[in-house]
Amino acid sequence: MGQTSSIEKDFLWLNIRELPYFRGMLRAVEARFYQIIELNEPVLDLGCGDGHFASIAFEKPLTVGLDPWWNPVREAARRSTYRLTLRGSGSRMPFKDETFASVVSNSVLEHITDLNPVLEETARVLKTGGLFVFCVPNHRFLENLSIARLFDQVGLTGMAQQYRRFFNRISRHYHCDDFTVWKNRLHNAGFEVLRHWDYFSPRALAILEWGHYFGLPSLIMRWLFKRWILVSQPWNLAITRKICEGVYLESPEQDNGVYSFYVARKTHLKNT
Repeated sequence: MGQTSSIEKDFLWLNIRELPYFRGMLRAVEARFYQIIELNEPVLDLGCGDGHFASIAFEKPLTVGLDPWWNPVREAARRSTYRLTLRGSGSRMPFKDETFASVVSNSVLEHITDLNPVLEETARVLKTGGLFVFCVPNHRFLENLSIARLFDQVGLTGMAQQYRRFFNRISRHYHCDDFTVWKNRLHNAGFEVLRHWDYFSPRALAILEWGHYFGLPSLIMRWLFKRWILVSQPWNLAITRKICEGVYLESPEQDNGVYSFYVARKTHLKNT
């Protein structure tokens, strides 16, 4: 599945006009990565959510979107982001062996408590040689949280650790691991890592972190009107765009990035 050049599509605007700015900024950066990856069909989106990301990152509907929650699945179906949208668990997928040529999972795996069954099941439904493409926060995420670092600098290390636990909890993160952990985890499930890179600088993380607090009005809009952004017009989001633009335009790969993007290939099934 070839993609158009990121120059032809304003991923930042397409995201921040519908999402809280901190989430839209991150998703815009990630959407650009998929433009350089060839995904053979059929394609499974594992943990598709409401389908918003896939509707922007990909030029045509993906084959299947799978998510464990009903409300996002219904919204994804209304978007027509996928040819088929299903509610189901990643650890027990309703597909035959080697059904898909590609699997994508964007910012999903870090939210799953027991990852191994999901990775093994992904290997089962993916054809040998097929790509598994995903992104996750890495081991630098927690250490670079700006408020925690401030506490560290003034000697309040206990409060710094409490804040890191708090932010990890509200982010629903169970895994913020480095490359070695992911490489071993993937190998055990039947994958080899073809390429990986880190992205999203500590400066970008600070903007995302503070966005959780400044974004509370968007949460109220969501509760009241079922929309994150009430007025999706350039004039209303001009300041928001200015804040996010520096992050969006920074070098895609960051040596000190707090997120990691992986392109893995299925080589075998577990225990074979």
